[in-house]
Amino acid sequence: MVGASALPTFADIEAAAKRIEGFAVETPLLESRKLNAIVGGRILLKPECLQRTGSFKFRGAWNAISKLKKSGAAKAIVAFSSGNHAQGVAAAAQIARLPAIIVMPSDAPAIKIANTRDYGAEVVTYDRVKESREDIAALIAKERHAAIVPPFDHPDVIAGQGTCGLELISKAKALGTDIDDIAVCCSGGGLTAGIALAAEALSPRTRVHTAEPEGFDDYARSLVSGKRERNAANAGSICDALLSPTPGELTFAINQPRLGPGYAVSDAEVREAIRFAFETVKLVVEPGGAVALAAVLTGKIPANNRTIGIVLSGGNIDAALMAEILRG
Repeated sequence: MVGASALPTFADIEAAAKRIEGFAVETPLLESRKLNAIVGGRILLKPECLQRTGSFKFRGAWNAISKLKKSGAAKAIVAFSSGNHAQGVAAAAQIARLPAIIVMPSDAPAIKIANTRDYGAEVVTYDRVKESREDIAALIAKERHAAIVPPFDHPDVIAGQGTCGLELISKAKALGTDIDDIAVCCSGGGLTAGIALAAEALSPRTRVHTAEPEGFDDYARSLVSGKRERNAANAGSICDALLSPTPGELTFAINQPRLGPGYAVSDAEVREAIRFAFETVKLVVEPGGAVALAAVLTGKIPANNRTIGIVLSGGNIDAALMAEILRG
């Protein structure tokens, strides 16, 4: 069991918002008349694909690393990630002038590996089927006296991701509307947990939902069973950013009592959502960043006569895959 003192609060999200100001992008809310007409409701898109490093991950990475830098608690940073957290940590460490070593799966999209290196980080690759990224990162951290910044199961990371929810709900209120549901692309649950905390404080009537790839819907199943379920496989979806094997311990403690039902979408439905975002909303969204949109477009999350917030969580997609998807 996780003690309540270990979990971040809405006050931590408010503090994180001040900490990331001037470093992270305050992404807008976008609306598409065509999308509204298709689903029969009002859809507010939060395009974190426009965030620094191309995903929401910079929010949590900077919140955690800037605190470590200020306290002098770390001489280097270690992280493990399939790509978006890797880039967020690499960029944050570069700004903080700390060395970064990132453990990434060898099959991660080439653009994510290249971008991580471009931010000055050292990349160590591993086989996600046969090797443990956590074990590799722990060994590196011990050898190099570095601090590990995990992708989701860390209070400062969760609080940083929660600033996305704070912005989403605040901007919706500024438009004079309340949000019925928020659909969040979910892997380990850090972004979902941060948004759930923000929604509880700012808009208690809003229900937050996870969206995951089919076959990797550990969060949806965990919410039903009441315990942390595991996925049977570690690979096998185009949604490379959402293949965490099981919900985080901290994130599940936050999410279990706060979330509505979770939903899963197929790779084919994700491809259609990517195509729709590009052709209709003029946004480049990666597979893992499009699952929440796919869940609404397919009607799995009902939108008729409702106002739905959708987080487009990332836009780091290889050009070849994007071209293939657009060709249909």
